[in-house]
Amino acid sequence: MPKNQYVSTAVIRRMPRYYRFLGELLERGVTRISSKELAALMNLTASQIRQDLNCFGGFGQQGFGYHVALLHEEIRKILGLDQGFRAILIGVGNLGRAFVNHVDFTGSGFDLVGLFDKNPALIGKKISGLTVQDADEISAFCAAHTVDVAVLCVPSEAAQQTANGLIDCGVTAFWNFTQYDIKVEHPEAVVESVHLADGLMALCYQVNDARRSSSSAEK
Repeated sequence: MPKNQYVSTAVIRRMPRYYRFLGELLERGVTRISSKELAALMNLTASQIRQDLNCFGGFGQQGFGYHVALLHEEIRKILGLDQGFRAILIGVGNLGRAFVNHVDFTGSGFDLVGLFDKNPALIGKKISGLTVQDADEISAFCAAHTVDVAVLCVPSEAAQQTANGLIDCGVTAFWNFTQYDIKVEHPEAVVESVHLADGLMALCYQVNDARRSSSSAEK
């Protein structure tokens, strides 16, 4: 990517989709693909794909298209999936356990190294090979280990205080699954907040809109 070039959030959010679709093509033994063919698979336009990839150098060849394995590897590097950032997860309730058991942290660029909770019934239990530690030990853990990212599955009322404490421990990236939009005062801090109910409400709108359109067409 050219130095200091701005890449929009919309483009960045499409990059994991490219990576996923290209991985599926590799599993099927596809070695090359045109922007038109890839667009048809991803429900995008060929122009959109070329514009997106040109933000990082292009990678296509005139008359050949894209070499699937090479483009897959380039996007892996663009996303930083080869960096192995160290992550901890705080809040090992139902949602937290689901992430530990089912999210591919390693394949997504992270090494999950610690689990923490305040519930005495959970402390000491093993989940996917990691022992749940007392949340009061987070500061000591971060002092002994480099921690880049915290996954927050704590109650909303504890979200901001937890984030502030983690910033003090040197953690500057957050995957936030609380219902609270945390704010962090740090020049390098990044926050990815996921409100699951927002996605459901967006789906609700689309279902409702589709039914309205269908009803209007029948009149």
